[in-house]
Amino acid sequence: MTAITFDTHKFISTLKLSGVPENQAEAISNAFKEAQGEAELATKRDITDLRHEIHDLKHDMHDLEQRLIIQLGGLIAVAIGIVAALVKLL
Repeated sequence: MTAITFDTHKFISTLKLSGVPENQAEAISNAFKEAQGEAELATKRDITDLRHEIHDLKHDMHDLEQRLIIQLGGLIAVAIGIVAALVKLL
């Protein structure tokens, strides 16, 4: 998580200059600081890691697709064999 610097003194001063009482300005500043601390920001490293994970997932999905195609082909071959055997018996 990336930390963003926040000058609470300047923030409170700006609020006070605009007519907000000091106690309210401090409360607003504290609330903003807490909300900012709870926010999670993605870094370039986070995004790069996510891209690698997506690439790996695509690779895994491709492998799964190939295995499913092979299994489906085997099932179709078995089904054709069963139908051929039933046709000969009937």
